[in-house]
Amino acid sequence: MSVERIGKIEEEAAAAIAGAGDTAELEEARVRFLGRKAELTGILRGISDLDPSERGEVGSAANRAREAIEALVAGRAGELEREELGRSLETDRLDVTLPGSPPRPVGHLHPVTRTRRLIEDVLVGLGYRVVEGPEVEHDFYNFTALNHPEGHPARMLQDTFYVEPSEDLDPSCGSGPMDVLLRTHTSPMQVRAMEDSPPPLFVIVPGKTYRRDSDATHSPMFHQVEGLAVGEGLTLADLKGTLLEMLRALFGPDREVRMRPHFFPFTEPSVEFDVSCFRCGGQGELEGGERCGLCKGIGWIELGGAGMVDPNVFGFVSEHGYDPDTVTGFAFGFGVERIAMLRHGMGDLRFLFENDVRMLEQFS
Repeated sequence: MSVERIGKIEEEAAAAIAGAGDTAELEEARVRFLGRKAELTGILRGISDLDPSERGEVGSAANRAREAIEALVAGRAGELEREELGRSLETDRLDVTLPGSPPRPVGHLHPVTRTRRLIEDVLVGLGYRVVEGPEVEHDFYNFTALNHPEGHPARMLQDTFYVEPSEDLDPSCGSGPMDVLLRTHTSPMQVRAMEDSPPPLFVIVPGKTYRRDSDATHSPMFHQVEGLAVGEGLTLADLKGTLLEMLRALFGPDREVRMRPHFFPFTEPSVEFDVSCFRCGGQGELEGGERCGLCKGIGWIELGGAGMVDPNVFGFVSEHGYDPDTVTGFAFGFGVERIAMLRHGMGDLRFLFENDVRMLEQFS
């Protein structure tokens, strides 16, 4: 390789750099003459293969050429940047005499988020701690460990969405096509929380849940808060006192709570709980004798389900200190959207998910 060829490369590079009309063309020229596949780069790599008598001269010439080209690129880059900035200032000129646009108002929390945080604040004040769990759940935690054995009719009431299990799924929880699902309630964290912490245990579990429901009062995705209290000597009276304190914080100090017998697989005995109507004061009638539309004239509003933890559920976590012969507990759950609808007088659950700014701005 002759020194003359290196000089030719330097001249060609200088012409290409000077002729670059924008930064993109300049970068193309830099890659052509200084890139990994450039001829000059190949010369520098091949210095060691030359005859010892040529190495010094060729190496010096090649290095000088490289440094000169790099300097030309840097200089031309500065010129092009200044030219492009000047053109940009000309074309993007602002008329500062025009009145400014009004600033957009600061956003605010969604009513569901605000309601969830209010519920959390109330229950944390009662001594509970907030825990969260996976939305994609094992059948074992969602059903089996909550006393819903395979084939149990209560599973049909929570028809849900199943997902394809991953290859690294824990085989102890099953790995078939019906073993992984979008959780139907936040209750699976009852078992997970008891696996992680010995009694006494007081937790609430807020989060998204999924079921195949969709109408004015149901959504395929909704938010739920699950509460779990486990210790020695807990009774239905403790459950009622907890619900009463929570509902009075949410709906007013004059509210009362009513519990009605019901059935849930993971509680025994099980109840549904209602709150006295805050529109008619629990009378079922408004002033003037008009029937209350909120409670439909019965004076009570249904809110959620609860009950004493079934000993069978403790049986799944007995090795973690939850001996059904020594501890008792209660659980309760309700929908966050239901609370938000009641507190804000909404007649349709779907308003909360349509993202209509006209509706959401009412909660700023």
